[in-house]
Amino acid sequence: MTSRTELRAMFTLATPLVLSELGWMAMGVVDSMFVGRLGAESLGAISLGTTVFYTVAIIASGLLLGLDTLVAQSWGAGDRADARHSLVNGIWLALLLVPLVMGAVWLSVPLLATFGENPAVLGEGVRYIHALIWSAPPLMIFFALRRYLQSTDAARAILFTLVSANILNAIGNWIFVYGNFGAPRLGAEGAGWATCISRIYMAAALAFVIWQGDHSVARVHWNADAARIKQLLKLGLPAAGQLGLETLVFAAVTMLVGKLSAASLAGHQIALTTVSMTFMMPLGISSAAAVLVGQAVGRHDPRGAAHSGWAALGFGAIAMSAAALALLIFPRAIARLFTPDAAVIDAAIPLLRVAAFFQLFDGLQITATGALRGAGDTRTPMLCHFVGYWVIGLPFGALLCFYFAQGAAGLWIGLSAGLVIIGTALLLFWRHAAQKLQMLVPH
Repeated sequence: MTSRTELRAMFTLATPLVLSELGWMAMGVVDSMFVGRLGAESLGAISLGTTVFYTVAIIASGLLLGLDTLVAQSWGAGDRADARHSLVNGIWLALLLVPLVMGAVWLSVPLLATFGENPAVLGEGVRYIHALIWSAPPLMIFFALRRYLQSTDAARAILFTLVSANILNAIGNWIFVYGNFGAPRLGAEGAGWATCISRIYMAAALAFVIWQGDHSVARVHWNADAARIKQLLKLGLPAAGQLGLETLVFAAVTMLVGKLSAASLAGHQIALTTVSMTFMMPLGISSAAAVLVGQAVGRHDPRGAAHSGWAALGFGAIAMSAAALALLIFPRAIARLFTPDAAVIDAAIPLLRVAAFFQLFDGLQITATGALRGAGDTRTPMLCHFVGYWVIGLPFGALLCFYFAQGAAGLWIGLSAGLVIIGTALLLFWRHAAQKLQMLVPH
């Protein structure tokens, strides 16, 4: 493949994946917008609830990221049977993860009271979690099915599923949050039930797409293969560790902000939801990088693998530079999309401005992570995230917040410093990996 062909392939695959990630994130945004109309306590409850559930669920989903490498490399080598074999064992692994996810979330609920959170926020947050926890089974299966589809060049089906799921989620929020159509008015808890219904639909829709596109999937041996699951875990454990380090640091920041005030926590939730939304762009590009680099490795095209990784980094840098400008220029308008509360808007604005400065590095780190995953390296990103977030970013941010009285903005400045270090380091590691791939090209 030529460099121009790789750029076109990257754009073709990354576009629906970016839109899919935005669709995935939009479900949380919709929940926040519906619940935000009920007040700062309700919005804070969503913040606490999503922090607990997603901390566990996203770490568990990292164990399935090995599907990116194994399925993409099999697909690139033309071995469709091996790709299906990885899918089967990915589903088995997802099913094994369900009780672990539900148990971990359930056991974490009593711990929330020990953090000194606002009692009104805590009570509503616990009810939201108790509803959201039942979305774990379809969510884990959805993660496995999604990794398979995007690694086999079927990303448009994922996009359609997420767009339609968002419509279903919005309708569910309108019914259950506000008590329309004779339903009880459940507030934040209603958003949890709406999300649960949407995720059941998402898993069922992707299962139908896979079966419709390849009826032979129904005829494969569905016995678990311990050796293949071990391969998935060998790749997935470091990836889960990296996601865990990243997710837990934001969870820790949320808990620390919760000690300040309800307005600070609500402003933090707005800023966190916004940057999570912008992060979906390079996350989709990162997934495309993992697929195209993996497929190139599978067809023994090291030059194509290197070019695909660099193309992804270029697209990610452009997308996040645009996001940074938007956060700098329109922070108040962005905050007003979530709430009319002036105190919450004022709390969110400085956080959005801090976030603008780490957008580029956030894009570089996740895109380089995807490229390295496609090449089979999931360990390096985990180590970089540990140092950047936990050794440097969080301690620095806590110092600014509490010792120098900078409040939530101090914590966000610490996160920004950590991301600059992580993004720079992973860019250098990918450069080294790309050079090694280029050396494999016969002269």
